[in-house]
Amino acid sequence: MDDATLWWVLVGLLVAAELTSGTFFLLMLALAAVGGAVAAHAGWTFSAQLVTAGLCALLTVGGWSWVRLRRRTSSQDNPDVVLDIGQTVDVPHWQVDGTARVRYRGTEWLAIAADATVPLRSGPHRIRAVQGNRLVIEPLQA
Repeated sequence: MDDATLWWVLVGLLVAAELTSGTFFLLMLALAAVGGAVAAHAGWTFSAQLVTAGLCALLTVGGWSWVRLRRRTSSQDNPDVVLDIGQTVDVPHWQVDGTARVRYRGTEWLAIAADATVPLRSGPHRIRAVQGNRLVIEPLQA
């Protein structure tokens, strides 16, 4: 069996593994194996085929990781994920440590200011993010 056939068998195995596991990175590795198969069809040595497949793996997996990192949004401040974002709360008064106790959804929550440079005032505030059991709030523009 020649090198190109081995590479294509590896491509098939990686695609089958990706279909059963749903891991998109296995598909990227299958594309790298396609690079090795193309190098085999070009008549390159086996070490050159391995280097080509390795470079293809680096480019595909690295490129996909870079794309995912650039698209990643924090779920804490994403209104499509956290439905509390954009809701209003009333701050009766701020504590000395920069926190406030607010009533929201029938219970008391710990709130912190979204921007530490803005002076802390009581009154209506908008929820900007949720960090664990704390609400990150900003004053409503009057």
